[in-house]
Amino acid sequence: MGRTTLIGLAVVLVIGGIIAANSLFTVHQTQQALVLQFGAPQKVVLEPGLKFKVPFVQNVITIDKRILDLDIQPEEVIASDQKRLVVDAFARFRIVDPLKFYISVGNESVARSRLGTILGSSLRRVLGEESFEAVVRDDRAVLMERIKDQMNGEAEQFGIDVVDVRIRRADLPEANSQAIFRRMQTEREREANEFRAQGQEVAQRIRANADRGATVTIAESTRNAEIIRGEGDACRNRIFAEAFGIDPNFFAFYRSMQSYEQALMVGETTAVLSPDSEFFRYFTNPNAIPNSNAPIGRSATQQAKALLGQLEGDATLRGILCAELEQAAPAVDIELPLEAPVEAAPVTEPVVETEEAAPAQ
Repeated sequence: MGRTTLIGLAVVLVIGGIIAANSLFTVHQTQQALVLQFGAPQKVVLEPGLKFKVPFVQNVITIDKRILDLDIQPEEVIASDQKRLVVDAFARFRIVDPLKFYISVGNESVARSRLGTILGSSLRRVLGEESFEAVVRDDRAVLMERIKDQMNGEAEQFGIDVVDVRIRRADLPEANSQAIFRRMQTEREREANEFRAQGQEVAQRIRANADRGATVTIAESTRNAEIIRGEGDACRNRIFAEAFGIDPNFFAFYRSMQSYEQALMVGETTAVLSPDSEFFRYFTNPNAIPNSNAPIGRSATQQAKALLGQLEGDATLRGILCAELEQAAPAVDIELPLEAPVEAAPVTEPVVETEEAAPAQ
């Protein structure tokens, strides 16, 4: 084999390789292919694998057959109750007819632009028929299905199938959100002030009842104390009267001693009295009896014996001399302590035994 033959064979092999490279193409499992001849579609290849075409005359374009995403800018929508909403939505679509897709839109970027317009118009059309509550809370799933159906009705002419439509977020515009927030804040402050006022009313009522109860209790206690004090003063005065009535001479002496104590206190008052006045009778004669006082007789002695006999018995001093305290104690519900029995000293009878009044000494 000559050198010329080898060169020719090499040229043939190179030409064959070039022809084979332009005749074979591979379709990936995630793609679908469209064979074009001078720009005109000739064949649609949906199955993956190694495929053939006419070299130098036909060319191949591949189209993704996976599910693609479509994300648009948030759209402002007016609901049926005239409330504005800012809706952020996205869609998922698949190219199911490569030939129709190529004829109608040509490539994927144009298809996304057309689908974005369709998605925005479908959002405004569907959500504009519903209320704010239905969009935000109640019927969102149903509304997304309706939007998808409307998009499919228009995207079918592009050979596209819309798989899903989702509303990511549906909120009020920023100005409306701030106004609603301020209104809600005002409402909560009003409720808080109302609860606070109710609490203050209840507190004032409780304080008033407590003050009234305290006032009533203090008044009743004061009244009971005054009653007991009056009964005690009456009992004391009666005891003094009975005790001093037993011996008027001693009572006169006792009162004179009190007068001396009060009158002779150190002070700025000056009193001028005669030495033989009645006021100084006990200074000159400690056993003096005032002319105005009658000497004690038999009746006083008998009364003293009777009182001493009662004091030496089983009855207490309060039961004998202060019987009214025994009656007042249950009424005021206060228990007074019992006084210990007093052992009376023997009383020396006066010298005068007759009941008639003796002449003054």
